[in-house]
Amino acid sequence: KLAYIWDITICQRVKKLKGHQSFVNSIGYSRIGKDMICTGSDDRTVKIWDRRKRGEVMTFDSEYQVLAYCFNSSSDAIFSDGIDNTIKIWDLRKQDVSLRLGGHLDSPTGLELSYDGSYLASNSMDSTMCIWDIRPYFNGVDRCIKLLQGHQHNFEKNLLRVARSPDGKRISCGSADKHVYIWDIATRKILYRLPGHLGSVNEVDFHPNESIITSCSSDKTVFLGEIEP
Repeated sequence: KLAYIWDITICQRVKKLKGHQSFVNSIGYSRIGKDMICTGSDDRTVKIWDRRKRGEVMTFDSEYQVLAYCFNSSSDAIFSDGIDNTIKIWDLRKQDVSLRLGGHLDSPTGLELSYDGSYLASNSMDSTMCIWDIRPYFNGVDRCIKLLQGHQHNFEKNLLRVARSPDGKRISCGSADKHVYIWDIATRKILYRLPGHLGSVNEVDFHPNESIITSCSSDKTVFLGEIEP
């Protein structure tokens, strides 16, 4: 029910975020500054925190448990997903849902925004990843403009996360089949299927400067893998 902020330079906890009534599934900072923090929980709420203040500064009530979230590029909206298979866009100024993205057949478990803020990637328990066009002036019918497949979810129902490469050309996620998958976004082809873990791969991330990807697994290990630039 708690979330913590740590100072990695001194390896100490500097703040405890208390307010949720059940498991906290997702936490992260806004892109603008490092004071605004968002958390999503099984208590069916999304909370906004200011680390300079005590307690949450804003709470959004969702119909279902919240599994993942991310801020938009200007930090005036947040994206959240849950077990209703829908991604919601919350307008922080209006404090209401401004848009719903539907298309997944099972719960999305990871969200990742492109660096220019125009596209959102969502990984789902239906073993698909969607790339959504979230620009306000979108003129198409279906905002899911690309569908990536190959990775797997299984009966464990782990929250498998998504990561985008610094150049925005590749995207990766973990998989229940113990591999790390990396796709070329433009061609939708799998570039890498990296083995090594003995359990479900739950989280991945790209190094900001080097051609390295990291992964963590239910087997209690963290791997660093080198890939082509």
